[in-house]
Parts: sequence; structure tokens; C-alpha cells
Amino acid sequence: MIDYDDSGRLAVHVGDPGPGPARLLLSEPTRPFEDEPTLDFLITACGPWGSIETSVETWGGDGLDTFLTSLAEDFRGWEGVRTWHSVCYDLTLSAEHRTGGYVQLTWGIHDRAPCEQWHFEATTVHPAGEDMRNLAADIHTFITSLAE
Repeated sequence: MIDYDDSGRLAVHVGDPGPGPARLLLSEPTRPFEDEPTLDFLITACGPWGSIETSVETWGGDGLDTFLTSLAEDFRGWEGVRTWHSVCYDLTLSAEHRTGGYVQLTWGIHDRAPCEQWHFEATTVHPAGEDMRNLAADIHTFITSLAE
């Protein structure tokens, strides 16, 4: 679900808002270099176990919205695991189509190189089709919110 953070910038909430499994928040999109398509944002994972946050560096979003759109278009399912990663691998995403018409997304949040001392994963489950299309559209809006 797309929303706004405290400073009025777009934010995307992913996952159930309840106390159950992990919820993710993509927020604070910034373009650190005006003459390059670099797009940085924060990703925060929250759950009953606590929360973790890191900055993600992308080259114009690295096609995250396109990846999610491809999952939505294949709502009838696919075999195996599909994967995506940000340019610096600080955010990874794997997708599996589950029985009953659901898509399981495993979000990997990683410490930046050269340290790479920690790695965290959170899983969200989404109905295939319209819910995935909405998520892809929200991510697209988020990524392009700073386009000039």
C-alpha cells in the first residue's frame, strides 16, 4: 500500500499490517547525484521479533517494478524461483508461486560490502494477480516519484 512518511515523501508498505508475519516499509527515496539515475531508499522490516533497517542503493530502481509486474502477469504460476537484486545486493528478492494462487516473496536485507556481517530475510505472501499488480504499481510510483 502506498502512503506518505512523516516528511511527506512517498512510502510503500508491504505485508500484513497486523502483529503476525513481517511487514516491510520502503521509504525516503532520494537521488544523491542529480546527474545520475541513482535512487537510494530505506527499507525497514518489522515483526514481533523487532525491526531492522538499511539503506538500499539502486540504479533507477534496478527494475524492481518490472520484476514485480512480471510476477503479476504470470498469475497462473511458474516453476522454480525467480530472483531480483539491487545493484549493490543490499536488497534481494526471491519469488515462488504457491499452490492456491499465492506468491511468496522473500526479501533479503543485507549489510553493505565490504563488511557483509549480517543478512536478514523476511517473507510476505500475496494473492497472485490483482494484489501483485497493485504492489508492482505502488513500487513503480515510489521509484518514479523523484523523476524529473
